Amino acid sequence: MDGVLQQMALPILGVIAAAGVTFYAVSFAELREKSFKDLDEADEFGGEGFKSSLSSRDRRARRKAEKQTKS
Repeated sequence: MDGVLQQMALPILGVIAAAGVTFYAVSFAELREKSFKDLDEADEFGGEGFKSSLSSRDRRARRKAEKQTKS
């Protein structure tokens, strides 16, 4: 009886594992595609585009300017 359960469980677990791997692969591919699309749209509409990193001074200045515009 144990051999029958193992023979049934192994393929089922394999299918579940393959589905999980496929889900994550597709999800990450869609996220990457979306981020590239957003980057392209920012370039088209005159945005700053991709900036590899901001200095902490730039980030603070940007936050301060955003707070002032909200107030």
